[in-house]
Amino acid sequence: MKVTKGGMVSNLLKDTKIPKMFHARQIFDSDHIEPEDIPAVVYEQMGQEQFRSLIRPGMNIAITAGSRGIRNVDIITKAVVDFVKEQGANPFIVPAMGSHGGATAEGQKEILAGYNITEETMGCPIKSSMEVVELGYSERGRKVSIDRNAYEADGIIVSCRLKPHNAFRGRYESGPCKMMTVGLGKQAGASVVHGDGMDVISENIPTMAKVVLEKAKILFAIPCIENAYDETCKIEAILAKDILTREPELLKYAFSKMPKLIVEETDVLVVDEIGKNYSGTGVDPNITGTFSTPYATGGIKVQRTAFLNLSEASHGNALGTGLASAITKKIFDVMDIEAMYPNCITSTVLASARIPCVLADDREAIQICIRTCNKIDREKARVVRIPNSLHIGQIMLSESYYEDVRAGKYPGVEAVDEPAELEFDEEGNLITPTEL
Repeated sequence: MKVTKGGMVSNLLKDTKIPKMFHARQIFDSDHIEPEDIPAVVYEQMGQEQFRSLIRPGMNIAITAGSRGIRNVDIITKAVVDFVKEQGANPFIVPAMGSHGGATAEGQKEILAGYNITEETMGCPIKSSMEVVELGYSERGRKVSIDRNAYEADGIIVSCRLKPHNAFRGRYESGPCKMMTVGLGKQAGASVVHGDGMDVISENIPTMAKVVLEKAKILFAIPCIENAYDETCKIEAILAKDILTREPELLKYAFSKMPKLIVEETDVLVVDEIGKNYSGTGVDPNITGTFSTPYATGGIKVQRTAFLNLSEASHGNALGTGLASAITKKIFDVMDIEAMYPNCITSTVLASARIPCVLADDREAIQICIRTCNKIDREKARVVRIPNSLHIGQIMLSESYYEDVRAGKYPGVEAVDEPAELEFDEEGNLITPTEL
């Protein structure tokens, strides 16, 4: 694609004013577990007799690790590994991430390495394979599969994050049941779970999870939950027999801990960086309102959205770009179709991989969003800028919000400084930091 500066597009946008912006702080419940205390919490949970007694000397224990950018995932995983070792068993890690990593064993192992989960740092083998074993069929008639290495182990510990999903709603969203069916199902299993569409996935996950719980050696799950500042706030071990009843209860708790953009409405949302380490769709639509399906709602109400950069941790997987109004050439140039499309083929959701307007630089990406908003005074456009969808404790707001913030219209939002012009370098890249 030919994207250049100085042509007709630049000429049409050059007079579009980007409003002055100020830094703001969003205040949420900050209760959390300090990273240095996480191993003790993991040990306390797994050390209860009902869990410890399941891990016997000489057993080969599979421990799951997913593809999301979970805070402290390396610390949590290492603590699980170390506890298993102390019981005299032999732990190994299994990448449980469906079709992520380009649906290859090497790609999935590479994703884990990006989260500091390697054989050296964890002190145990990582067995990465796309080979699965068929366990049977769910009550809905769907084939259920599981990673062969995990299946052949003497026991499986499901370590994962539990949180609201970005494309559907149900009693079971992102958590142990999804990890067992989509994550451990690898590409084959994930394809079946998603194959009926996002309006049915909330039925497929628990019915297929029942088969996994019946046919595979699931010992227990140990999900973590994060607070609004992307900090670990809860870790709880759940016996296999209790997963189907406890997970919905913990999902309600996870919803209560979610952050949000407190102003609730804006004309333009600017996201500095997207990536699979932030959400399966590059940004978490529960925050940004950019959903890839009609089966989930929430987030900020917005007319236009600009994405500026793709994280290195995403390894070229730019899913989510299709949910933006505009992206930069920087993102377009590093897209890896082989990393993106396996996810789309597996999930059957194509919207997040579509190509939106591609602009030469950050400035023009923001300008085209402002310029094409309808029914607003563009000179007073409301703009919200966030670093990414996981870290929104510090954000930027345009000048039109300033007096209302100072007057206390948005409880939980504080102005840190006064409105000022955004700064761009000679290449048109935004250099004003989002966080002070």
